[in-house]
Amino acid sequence: DPLTFVKEHLNELAVEKIIYRPAGIYSEAELSEWFKNLHEQKAHPVLVGIPSPDYVPKSTLTQAYALWSKYKETSVVGAISIPERHIALGDEYQRMLDKINSGVSYFVTQCVFNEDYSMAMLEALAASCLKNNKQAPTIIFTLSTCGSTKILGFLEWLGIHIKEEHKTRLLNSTSIVEDSIDLCVEVADILSNYCIEKNIPFGFNI
Repeated sequence: DPLTFVKEHLNELAVEKIIYRPAGIYSEAELSEWFKNLHEQKAHPVLVGIPSPDYVPKSTLTQAYALWSKYKETSVVGAISIPERHIALGDEYQRMLDKINSGVSYFVTQCVFNEDYSMAMLEALAASCLKNNKQAPTIIFTLSTCGSTKILGFLEWLGIHIKEEHKTRLLNSTSIVEDSIDLCVEVADILSNYCIEKNIPFGFNI
């Protein structure tokens, strides 16, 4: 368990920690106890939903956010955002807004290999925030290197969309790690400029 690891191995590290928790696989009592222990460790949660569509949840994200709210004066809660889901369904920004109403102040994306998908999601989010006179939440973009063509295939299997020109570049690379690092820098630059233009707070998870 990540929180146990923090207690046993990272206790002397004087920085605040962020710990992920799939809320749906725990009961409200289990989540309540976990939030208490998390708060004692000065750590903050990123809550995610159920592990698979057919999983019967023991609690909902809404219930989890309500339990966390006990600590909202001294804690922050994050959530994930999936640009690919926005392209497929067109409503990721609304999911994000609903979570903001539950107390979420920042979002961590899954790995970005298609900056256009991310910007499409942010375009809808920024427009809605502007319309409703709300500050956009902080977006933490996850960037990752790619060590081999096998890993590239695995990323696609995970549901991460790799932009065709990026995929061609990496598949034809003679040094895929170095080229993927360059790609991360280029994507980060594009997303940084876009967020600055749209007045969206942002950061990167590498």
